[in-house]
Amino acid sequence: MWCFENDPVFQNELDWIRDFVREEVVPLDYILGSQWDIHAPKFKELVRPLQAKVKANGLWACHLGPELGGKGYGQLKLALMNEQFGISRFGPIIFGVQAPDSGNSEILSHFGSEEQKRRYLEPLLNNDIVSCFAITEPQGGADPLQVKTTAVKEGDDWVINGEKWFSSSACYAEFYIIMAVTEPDAPPHNRMSLFIVPADNQGIEIVRNYGVYGEADKTHGHVSWTNVRVPAGNMLGGRGDGFAVTQVRLGGGRLHHAMRALAEATSCFDYMCERVNSRFTKGEVLASKQLVQEKIADSWVELRQFRLLVLETAWLVDQGKSWKELRKHVSAVKATMPKLLHDIASRALYLHGSLGLSTQMPFSSSVLNSFHLGLADGPTEVHKVVVARQVLNDYPPTEDMFPDYIRYKQEARAQALYNK
Repeated sequence: MWCFENDPVFQNELDWIRDFVREEVVPLDYILGSQWDIHAPKFKELVRPLQAKVKANGLWACHLGPELGGKGYGQLKLALMNEQFGISRFGPIIFGVQAPDSGNSEILSHFGSEEQKRRYLEPLLNNDIVSCFAITEPQGGADPLQVKTTAVKEGDDWVINGEKWFSSSACYAEFYIIMAVTEPDAPPHNRMSLFIVPADNQGIEIVRNYGVYGEADKTHGHVSWTNVRVPAGNMLGGRGDGFAVTQVRLGGGRLHHAMRALAEATSCFDYMCERVNSRFTKGEVLASKQLVQEKIADSWVELRQFRLLVLETAWLVDQGKSWKELRKHVSAVKATMPKLLHDIASRALYLHGSLGLSTQMPFSSSVLNSFHLGLADGPTEVHKVVVARQVLNDYPPTEDMFPDYIRYKQEARAQALYNK
């Protein structure tokens, strides 16, 4: 039972991660390009030795079971680890938990054949290759009815046609996991299936790579799929199970992204506090201004609230609750995450004045990243609707004109109970 403190062994691991990341991993953010460009000479020179240190300490890919080289840690421990290495964009890849590879590895471990595990999963877990998860399309992402890419059965093969958009790390990927419509007449969440496709298959073309403000390189691909033929055995899960299979990677991933966002927001908060204690104006430090103090207080409270929400959700998973049972909690985390980062990064930027706007500070990048977080894995509005619907399901409507909690009904019940 977790009680706001960790067992000594795990706490020692967290302490090592904290110091290691701050001293050796964070500097990579300032001298390397994309964290997915794993074959770049500088990546091999600088990142591989740090990955070796993580492995030597038994902290590599801890989301996976011992049979796959991990520790099989539960969601609570994984959340706390992500909070530590989430301050660096190289943190996840140095600990073997970078997206989209970590999620794709979970899908392969559950649904891949032995040959697929040998060919793709093993090198993916070693970070010898990277992968791409292709679901979003130019005309839509969150609405399953807007997925237009199709896979049509021809003999023993499936033939895939369509356009995929914002396929992150496509330019570096060894393989894709792609979602395509195979059952067009089925209900929305049963129309699609998942396929694993080698990146060098004929008919796959990267039309253009797009960058995101604040990221080092252009790594998000617009990919065209024209008569791409794959064997029937390349389907992951059953026909029409694409949406259900995808949930294997999304639940835990949202919690991990949340803790990394928390780490990023906490860094902005730390910089903000140092700044207001250091900057003088009108004869006193900024920290003496009551409106500045309000920003500090609001930020501190919001950080603590969000952290507890994420950790409670992670703890519930470890207690045996399914992701389906925790849709409300996970969606609440996802809906809260972008606002937390946006508000705290914006305050930090503002309190740094013109310096905060400059490229010498990380705040503009963090503000833009908050919008990225609000769009990826389902937009904020969708998750708020999920929360509201799940909450309201627990409140049956009253059949009477007036609710049971109206005063005269409460008084009548009290009289019946105590004035017998």
